[in-house]
Amino acid sequence: MDTPFPPVHDETLPPVVMPFCPIEQKLKGQKALVTGASSGIGKGIAIGLGHAGADVVVNYIKDEAEAEAIVAEVKRCGANAYAHRADVSNEDHVRGMFARMFEEFGTIDILINNAGLQKDAAFHEMTLAQWNLVLSVNLTGQFLCAREAVREFRRRGVVPSVSCAAGKIICVSSVHDIIPWAGHVNYAASKGGVAMMMKSIAQEVAPYRVRVNSICPGAVRTPINVEAWSTPEAYSDLMRLVPYKRIGEVDDIARAAVWLASDESDYITGASMYVDGGMTLYPGFETGG
Repeated sequence: MDTPFPPVHDETLPPVVMPFCPIEQKLKGQKALVTGASSGIGKGIAIGLGHAGADVVVNYIKDEAEAEAIVAEVKRCGANAYAHRADVSNEDHVRGMFARMFEEFGTIDILINNAGLQKDAAFHEMTLAQWNLVLSVNLTGQFLCAREAVREFRRRGVVPSVSCAAGKIICVSSVHDIIPWAGHVNYAASKGGVAMMMKSIAQEVAPYRVRVNSICPGAVRTPINVEAWSTPEAYSDLMRLVPYKRIGEVDDIARAAVWLASDESDYITGASMYVDGGMTLYPGFETGG
């Protein structure tokens, strides 16, 4: 079937990039924490929030140099930032990270629950250690961070000069919270858990004017999936799953996160936003199945 934009290798498709330090800083004065922010989607969101005026805590677990480079970029836009190493699956680490944030920034307005990983295996070969590691970081880590944020949001309440909401939590999930993924059972289970956890928290904390939503990326150009887009052949195969016929960029996710964190989306809570170029439209059925 002819399409107006047939699949081509990504080198012919310029990446979508955010403007440097836009004049409109819709998150000016807000305090944000981004977990897993030293690379990929977390890096893009941290920079995007900084460009929008928010002060940012850049959480990382391994790459200190990259985390410090992100801090420098946020500061270049006039916001404040610092890097903090913590394992989000460790309750003491999470409590320590929030305690330092309250000392440095006074409070939190925005939590981006992004930290996540994959440990893939065929199901019959998957070890309990692989299962537990992915669930502990991808799901329990989001629980621990959201719990600390909600405690602060409830304590402080709404500050009208800052935001219409007492706080915003954005859970970075995946299209695989609804699309099964053979060979990645632990990852898909963790993201399915994030989806229902997000909705349940949103229902519980909405009366306190706390908004909780998810962003669910599809195929995005990040180091974790480089094999899926780094050659023309791989990219062409990937485009069979993407009706919009281009790979996602981290800035596509960052723009969505900035909007969900802003008062422009104040009446939205408990929602999953699929930023996926149409992957969840079941492209295999585009000609009738």
